[in-house]
Amino acid sequence: MNILYELDSNFAPQVCASMASLCDSNRDVEDIHFYIFGLALNSTAAENLRRVAREFGRSIDIIAIDGFMEAFGNFDTFGWSEIVLSRLLMARFLPEGVNRVLHLDGDTIVLSSLKDYWNTEFEGDQVIAGCIEATVDRDRLEALGLARSQYFNAGVLLVDLKRWREEGIERKIVDYCLENGDKLFANDQDAINIVLKGRIKAVSPAYNWCNSYVFYNYRTLNSLMRGVPYYSKDEYKRGTSKPAIIHYLGEERPWREGNKHRYRDEYLRYLGATPYKGVGMEQGWRGYFVAWNVFNALMHPFPMARYRIITRLIPVVMEKRKRARKKDAEN
Repeated sequence: MNILYELDSNFAPQVCASMASLCDSNRDVEDIHFYIFGLALNSTAAENLRRVAREFGRSIDIIAIDGFMEAFGNFDTFGWSEIVLSRLLMARFLPEGVNRVLHLDGDTIVLSSLKDYWNTEFEGDQVIAGCIEATVDRDRLEALGLARSQYFNAGVLLVDLKRWREEGIERKIVDYCLENGDKLFANDQDAINIVLKGRIKAVSPAYNWCNSYVFYNYRTLNSLMRGVPYYSKDEYKRGTSKPAIIHYLGEERPWREGNKHRYRDEYLRYLGATPYKGVGMEQGWRGYFVAWNVFNALMHPFPMARYRIITRLIPVVMEKRKRARKKDAEN
């Protein structure tokens, strides 16, 4: 089982926790090999990643990707971290013999076996397998030509890397980014969905559980699809009641002071199994989460109203984040 993460030194604690959780939940898997795309990764972070792999008897390769953004030129990430774009270059950086890889964002925790996901059979011309994201603004998808298509979250993806290479998927997606960067709010995720439209296999929501399943019930999520096929109610219930992968999307993350994430304790437990045991919480969030919890309590009876408010707020938050990143870069 080949597992891919990408990170810089600041995100090493989260990735170490994710690695520990994956190893602990998949002890019966004979071979697990971690590939780490490291951007300006310092020696301490690199050694801690290696230490987690060693302690679970797993192998690891840390691959420096400094300078990878040269492939994207003057690309505007709209406030997102540019490191997420590196996953598009997996065929370039991973060894030629790696024919299948499971990509995980660093903000994930694995709670059960991934063998069934890893052994997913692709059909027809399918290239990757992931989970449907119902909460993406359908008006934005219409502008991208995806209004009548399923849209997939790119944080957790199983990739047929052999076919990816044979068909030059990397070049197609990178070229699309270069030609249409100003249209891609979600950067690599939008590009993947556009270039591989109709070629992505939907797997159980168990493999990419996020807070959307707390805030919106099945009826609401299904209605947000506007007639585009979604999970059946039974598949939704099975997948969300016993998730295999928790994806800490959004601002409510278990390493931030004052959060009440449903799966906070799971993250902290696995963090405690890494060299980052006891690392302090990210400060400055307590007031934010007080307001966040009040907002969620008030909006709980009105999921569609909540969705409309959040959809309008996301671009505002990302613009603020973009300005902050620019300021940090100048300093």
